[in-house]
Amino acid sequence: MLSVNEARERILSHFQTTATETIPLIASANRVLAVDISSANDFPTFDNSSMDGFAIRAEDSSASLTTLRVVADIPAGTSPTVTLQPGQAARITTGAKIPHGANAVIPVEDINPNFDPHPNPLPKKEREMPSAISFNKKVNVGENIRPKGTDIKSGQVVLQKGRFIKPQDLGLLATLGIANVEVYKKPRVALLSSGDELLDVNSPLEEGKIRDSNSYTLASLLENANVEVIRLGVAKDSKEAVTDLLDQAASQKADLILSSAGVSVGAYDFIKEVIEANGKMDFWKVNMRPGKPLAFGSYRGINFIGLPGNPVSAFVGFEVFVRPALNRMSGVGDRIRQTLKVRSEAEIESDGRESYLRAKIQEKDGILFASLTGHQGSGNLLSLVQADALLIIPAGVKCVPAGQEVEAFLL
Repeated sequence: MLSVNEARERILSHFQTTATETIPLIASANRVLAVDISSANDFPTFDNSSMDGFAIRAEDSSASLTTLRVVADIPAGTSPTVTLQPGQAARITTGAKIPHGANAVIPVEDINPNFDPHPNPLPKKEREMPSAISFNKKVNVGENIRPKGTDIKSGQVVLQKGRFIKPQDLGLLATLGIANVEVYKKPRVALLSSGDELLDVNSPLEEGKIRDSNSYTLASLLENANVEVIRLGVAKDSKEAVTDLLDQAASQKADLILSSAGVSVGAYDFIKEVIEANGKMDFWKVNMRPGKPLAFGSYRGINFIGLPGNPVSAFVGFEVFVRPALNRMSGVGDRIRQTLKVRSEAEIESDGRESYLRAKIQEKDGILFASLTGHQGSGNLLSLVQADALLIIPAGVKCVPAGQEVEAFLL
């Protein structure tokens, strides 16, 4: 059996990043940038006011009473033509361009006499621009002014290739005037389950049957990884049924075929046999728990990963092997899941394989402790639902004493 790291590296060596496409900005949320984004301009593009107030010359102000004549009104969105002279001021709104000659803004709140910065409820005459203002405050040069280029410099890289585009990124791209964005194409993953024992979620339980849970868990994991899911359904336990679904994946030009069940050594596990007849099987056993019967190969030139049928095994196999492959395909690179150190609440036994055990994390006196969520059978989906982390027990370790540190990644 291969080690987990060997298996993962062997899988990753067969995956490349998808091609790129250019899409409208409005459709780019959660997609992956395929190019670095640079700004063609300084932002702000001009010195502007950070307050509603009056643009003044700082040298005209003093701690004693200052009176200035108001010579202009500068709303946001206009380009002032006035040049302030000594003893002059201009009323200005937030975001409006600072006029020539001005080097500071005094907020309306600091003005005497009574001048309300919120004019809507006031009579019209009180909304009109005053002929003069007075105040008792020394104002510093640059006060309440956002200088040109404070936020972004022309030529500055503001978003890097390989980044998932977030809502705030869309706002920045719009600010930069980028209406179309080059992104990596979403990988297309064909998903199927296998087994005569599987029932649809709407079906009543029958003797010897179980409902197909993996297709829901895995489809959600795939969608969370920002890929396009091709749902192929359930293949019955026959070579003909398996071949039909795999051929559908090929005809729909999937970038990856992902299956659950049918890759072990059972008498009715046909996926491995069909793959080998129409492609190749690279390996099908990994030294891990849960999830030893993991298969990797290709079918008609399309990469194939076969996860075990047990629900927890399928989930763990996805996180350990499939997600890294999807990251590489989607352009986000070889991201490694971050782990943290926790202490085992009680003694943990393992069988010597690299193990991923479901656990609950709790903090006690500033220390993180982990306790297992019930028995660790690979069919116990409830224990996975109750867990918020997977403890990673290295290969060769058969006992972790209580209080010993172990690695875990959060779910």
